[in-house]
Amino acid sequence: MSAHPFQLTPPVQSFDHSRGPDHAAVTVVEFGDFECPNCKQAAPAVKLLLERFDERVRFVFRNFPLTEVHPHALLAAQAAEAASAQGKFWEMHDLLFENQTHLKAQHLHSYAERLGLDMARYTAEMDDEIYLQRVREHMESARQSGVRGTPTFFVNGRLHDVSFGLRALFDAVEEALKHHRR
Repeated sequence: MSAHPFQLTPPVQSFDHSRGPDHAAVTVVEFGDFECPNCKQAAPAVKLLLERFDERVRFVFRNFPLTEVHPHALLAAQAAEAASAQGKFWEMHDLLFENQTHLKAQHLHSYAERLGLDMARYTAEMDDEIYLQRVREHMESARQSGVRGTPTFFVNGRLHDVSFGLRALFDAVEEALKHHRR
């Protein structure tokens, strides 16, 4: 199955949330929503992808909270950004998916405590919604890139359809690695 003509806009930047080496041959970008059940199901597959293609794949996560169907997704995305400011984005990312049915403000606060965040800073930043603009920039990036739902994956900047399962994502990465070796 070929990729759609949609391109990732803007391309991956140094301040994006990423795992894996910056110089990796393949970059996978996910637009995700912490309250989305399909995103939660995709998270272990993404971890497997990173293990399988160790050092050859970089994974980037951008927030795309579907606020009309997931009432807590926007606040969860802001909590992840607040954790990121204290160097704990991926830890919060994992906690949010593990506790997907508990994403109200008091739950997010307890996850921040569990991660050992500076709670005065976390509380002030969440109260002032200082990461709302960053989340909105991710959402705008999703719209510009043709994203309609979550999870949506891009492999080396090109949209890949995973509606028939995440095996398609592994196949797309393998294909991109083959082209990279040529």
